[in-house]
Amino acid sequence: MTFYNKLHDNELICLVKKGDDKAFAEVYKRYWGILYRHARRMVKLEEESQDVIQDVFESIWRNRKVLEIKGSLSSYLYSSVRYKVFDLLDKGKVRNNYLEKLGDFVNKGVYTIDHLLIEKELSEQIEKEVGFLPKKMRKVFELSRKEHLNHKEIAEKLSLSDQTVKKQIQKALKILKPKFGIFIWYYIIVKLFL
Repeated sequence: MTFYNKLHDNELICLVKKGDDKAFAEVYKRYWGILYRHARRMVKLEEESQDVIQDVFESIWRNRKVLEIKGSLSSYLYSSVRYKVFDLLDKGKVRNNYLEKLGDFVNKGVYTIDHLLIEKELSEQIEKEVGFLPKKMRKVFELSRKEHLNHKEIAEKLSLSDQTVKKQIQKALKILKPKFGIFIWYYIIVKLFL
């Protein structure tokens, strides 16, 4: 039996390239914590930092057969995290610029029939997706976004803890966000629920 925790990084990577998931798990265990702290210093948000690290490891596993690491594994991983963070920050700038321009457009009130039709279709699609949420999560989400109740009010109304309400809303947003592009996401937040 191989004791993966005693293997050198180079040996682990050779095994990972051959598809050894236990070697991959050892690399993950060995480096996740320090890479997370590295990402967290640059990103500042816990969830986005975790996503960056997850993306790095997912990429390694997905591309394991063609993985070329020149130098040490730790240097490679640190560089990968840094590039993922830069990519994330660039996407954030593009998203913020888009939302700013979209906000200007909405504030000017320049709507055409096309925009009204698109808005109606988006609204229907959003309602449909919200309808697919689990019953308890959907109820909490709708009370928050449509009836504008705060966590405490929802908790009292549904006999739940504040923490449960908060987690249900976070989970709902996590489910809904990937289903809609940034354009529609802006619509969800600004048009329907504010």
